[in-house]
Amino acid sequence: MKVLLLADVKSHGKKGEIIEVNEGYARNFLIKKGFAQAATAGTINEVNQKRAAEERRIAAEQANARAIAEELKGKTFKVGARCGEGKMYGSITSQNIADALAAAGYDVDKKKIVLDAAIRELGIFEVEVKLYSGISQKIKIEVIKA
Repeated sequence: MKVLLLADVKSHGKKGEIIEVNEGYARNFLIKKGFAQAATAGTINEVNQKRAAEERRIAAEQANARAIAEELKGKTFKVGARCGEGKMYGSITSQNIADALAAAGYDVDKKKIVLDAAIRELGIFEVEVKLYSGISQKIKIEVIKA
């Protein structure tokens, strides 16, 4: 009997998969406990449509991330910092960099900006921006006096 899994079932499959199991096991355990439902033509079609929609959404997100990475390539962004006599007060955080990117028209979350160490001096630094899984771009940050 074919069933659609509604939850992960150890040694059988993950949620959303359609598997073939014995009819007794399906009726007496999987369906009764709410782990699965009978796989009719309608449910199979619905699962295939959801899977296709998810694949299209992921492809669109990847294309958008690649386009942003291409636009960011080789760009330098200026970040102002309060400074005293040869010393900078505080440090530049990923939030400051995200604000500079937003001012330039790029909507990048601060969690996607990777800083190796805190930026505590004036100058030009290279920072990596992870836009999507496997898609990242290095940008330059110029820290100037505010």
